[in-house]
Amino acid sequence: MTINGAVVPSGLEAVFPKEELAGRCDAARAALAARGIDVMIVTGPENIFYLTGQQTPGYYTYQALLLPVDAEPVFIVRQLELNNLVANSYLQDIRPYLDNADPVDVTIGLIGELGWQNKRIAIDERGWFLPIAIYKALREKLGELGDGSGAIEGLRAVKSASELAKLERSASYVEAGMIAGLAAVALGASENDIVAEMMRSSVAAGSEYVGMEPLMASGPRCGIPHGTWRRRVIGAGEPVFLEMAAAHDRYHSVLMRSAWMGPPPNTARRMMDCCLEALEAAVAALKPGSTCAQVHEACQAVVDRYGYTENYKKRTGYSVGISFAPDWGEGNVLSLFTGVDRVIEPGMVFHMPPALRIYGEFTVGVSETAIVTESGCRTLSNIPRNLRVV
Repeated sequence: MTINGAVVPSGLEAVFPKEELAGRCDAARAALAARGIDVMIVTGPENIFYLTGQQTPGYYTYQALLLPVDAEPVFIVRQLELNNLVANSYLQDIRPYLDNADPVDVTIGLIGELGWQNKRIAIDERGWFLPIAIYKALREKLGELGDGSGAIEGLRAVKSASELAKLERSASYVEAGMIAGLAAVALGASENDIVAEMMRSSVAAGSEYVGMEPLMASGPRCGIPHGTWRRRVIGAGEPVFLEMAAAHDRYHSVLMRSAWMGPPPNTARRMMDCCLEALEAAVAALKPGSTCAQVHEACQAVVDRYGYTENYKKRTGYSVGISFAPDWGEGNVLSLFTGVDRVIEPGMVFHMPPALRIYGEFTVGVSETAIVTESGCRTLSNIPRNLRVV
């Protein structure tokens, strides 16, 4: 690769070998061709990372991988990110733009330069970081655009051996963080104290920055989903809810655990028993040949039998792997829920977090990240699942 007239090596910080990334691009080309697409404009940071290895927290600015089915890919990137892209990928055709340039004009000009203006061009319409203004401008100047959403995500559902190894590494980091968080739960400790230990320990173990912050709340606050820490001090007889992710080379593993300061009320005990049994049912159903819906139904059947149907209005789990903020999951790849008929295959990885709550009172829940094997699944944590009583 040449930068400012000097030849520099590519891939100095690449986390996958060149051959694996090339194989992914070939598989993506085949998926696009099957949809009748000639060129895909890829804008989602997860799909870009999967195909090229490029990772940066600067994905809030326009970046686009132009992937033709019959030629080498071309990458449009902000000038500031050029060296980052060269270090993380093996791409050779890179087109940087300055901060005063219109990236849409850059994209249109490049398509014309490469003679692709009459090709069947698609874009990932459901991409997280495709602003409406850019999408409208591209459509105005290119005419009709196909929707390539799902083509690359479908490839990401089954992980390679190297991807699974990264997930196992991240699982060790999140376990370290959760162990530290549970150990920090004490009378008089603040929510900030606990999260500080969770994050410190997972980062010390090896975690990089994650796609979403830990979810941690105590007392009545934890009866609200997706609560985050707010300096609250934990008192006697109160519930504590912890959920967090850790990352290795952008691959995320996740864990959820629950605690109580002193003996929990019978309702909370029963709800926790339900969550434990529901997780066991989901783990048992997560095996090759089952569908995503069947895994959810196995979990839901336990919840229904306990009589908590109205308290459980969500999916049982979701794919995990590559993530950038604002999420630590791959819910856009696969969910374990009603109507999702994708058959489970070895190499898929899911986070399964059955949880039950009473609004404004408490939440109890437990989770595992699990790799699908040839005969079933393997969970990645050794932390006890029971409600921790402090």
